[in-house]
Amino acid sequence: MKILRHVAIALAALVCACSPREEAADPAAGAEGLTTIRFATDWRAQAEHGGFYQALATGEYEKRGLKVEIVQGGPGVNVPQLLASGAVDMGMGSNSFIVLNLAQEKVPVTAVAAFMQKDPQVLIAHPDQGIETIADLKGHPILLSDASVTAFWVWLKAKYGFTDDQVRKYTFNSAPFLADKRVAQQGYVTSEPYTIEKEAGFAPKVFLLADYGYPGYATMVLARNPLIAENPEAVRAFVEATAAGWRSYLHGDASAADALIRADNPEMSQDVLDQAREKLKSYEIVEGAHPDQLGLMTDERWAEFYQMARDQGVYPADMDYRSAYTLDFVQPAQP
Repeated sequence: MKILRHVAIALAALVCACSPREEAADPAAGAEGLTTIRFATDWRAQAEHGGFYQALATGEYEKRGLKVEIVQGGPGVNVPQLLASGAVDMGMGSNSFIVLNLAQEKVPVTAVAAFMQKDPQVLIAHPDQGIETIADLKGHPILLSDASVTAFWVWLKAKYGFTDDQVRKYTFNSAPFLADKRVAQQGYVTSEPYTIEKEAGFAPKVFLLADYGYPGYATMVLARNPLIAENPEAVRAFVEATAAGWRSYLHGDASAADALIRADNPEMSQDVLDQAREKLKSYEIVEGAHPDQLGLMTDERWAEFYQMARDQGVYPADMDYRSAYTLDFVQPAQP
């Protein structure tokens, strides 16, 4: 399901660098006097997008002067390319590597908020193999996509001493994992563990990388620099409305968002939405340690992530990584 979105990570910078960088005008004001924002998601509609759909369904965007159109993602949709070309005004950044790749290629796009304080990436193992922590996976075959090898695998090698000979090609289904108990696979905490349990009848071991120190953000809001410069009020309104949407989706009546999600993505079932929403809450994926400050980003977290990737040779030592994000639209937590 969502895992295919990671295929774009390794190629995103190259695609964006080659995309036209025309300067789009401010989003047009509609007949209602609202500022139009086209926002691209990173995959087909799902609970992991619930806050955006809830903000749309409950009028949070509109009452802040915005007319938001959600452009649904999928296997053929490349959000960085859409942003770089000006086809959309704002978009979803799945993980911190995508954001830094854009900065490295000097694409005029900036992260303005992070609506997942924890990256939902997990490793999944069989329950009867004596695997109790991520460290126990050293030496085990691990099914990874090509893009993941250039992303969170970098952190796993640095922290746990994993080696590239453990990597097996991930084919975007769990059949090889189910066929070999020694094998582990990548996944999202909100998706693959549930589908594996439904299909195979057992609860797998699930290791959320963020709970082991992986410092990346996820589900970031990316805005084109011309929009930030020319209409910062619209950007701020979008971030504030989305925060309200996420708060409502997690702790209120989620039915309005779920209806829009299932309309956009008829293959999505209500049981999958319900369990994903519960995991977003129980694992504190969206809220993290500061539920009163949804969308929060900090210089410290970005520095930690960049330094980890730099030390592994992913980014140059002289890269201006701070150009990848701005804190102007989120309020840092107070000590």
